[in-house]
Amino acid sequence: MGMLDHKVAIVTGGASGIGMAAAELFRAEGATVVAADRTLGEGITQLDAGSEEEVEAFVERTVADLGGIDIVFANAGISGGMAGIFEQSSTDWQEILRVNLVGPFLLIKYAAPHMKERGGGSIICTASVAGLRAGAGGAAYSASKAGVISLVKVAATQLAGTNVRVNAICPGLIETGMTAPLYEWARSTGREERIGRLNPMKRGGEPGEIASVALFLASDAASYVNGQAIAVDGGLSASHPFSIQDYGRTSA
Repeated sequence: MGMLDHKVAIVTGGASGIGMAAAELFRAEGATVVAADRTLGEGITQLDAGSEEEVEAFVERTVADLGGIDIVFANAGISGGMAGIFEQSSTDWQEILRVNLVGPFLLIKYAAPHMKERGGGSIICTASVAGLRAGAGGAAYSASKAGVISLVKVAATQLAGTNVRVNAICPGLIETGMTAPLYEWARSTGREERIGRLNPMKRGGEPGEIASVALFLASDAASYVNGQAIAVDGGLSASHPFSIQDYGRTSA
């Protein structure tokens, strides 16, 4: 018996990385999954996550085909690079916010009423540790993810009494298509050991480690978890970054 038996789930950004890992895990746990992405692939519905027309049509089509929606994983996002405030244009910001922040808003707006009709459900949004504090992403990306964290809190409050839960996952450094340039650079220069060196786990994460948290939030096991932003970052956000060598090592 799976954790998501008889559930219908939407996963955006489902063609690779965290979205693909989550879609595969949700299916393995019994859910019927509709995965969407702007990049077409096997079993992928093409979707511009920041387009209101496309998101509304996507949600309505899913409901018509499958009878309803129980789980939404609003995971689609773009990086926008590491440019600072003074190197980016308003156009750059508008596009990053359109996909990363307006996208989750649109899924909540159009999916939540259907979930309410079914007696509840779980909405999960991918935020980032970059939305918790500076230094983990570019300016616009960080601002967009901070917005996602605020969005889930507001949405959870406005859906009070519906049994629709809304939470965010804040990944740290995860090896995905978005972070591929960093990983490739580290490996090509013999500096792979530096990946994730600032978190207590001393490593980067894998998409499946985020997908496992998404599964928990999607399931009834998280029935009392609502309006939260959960960091999954190897402990990076537990402190201000420092070099552990400066403090010495202590045995447990």
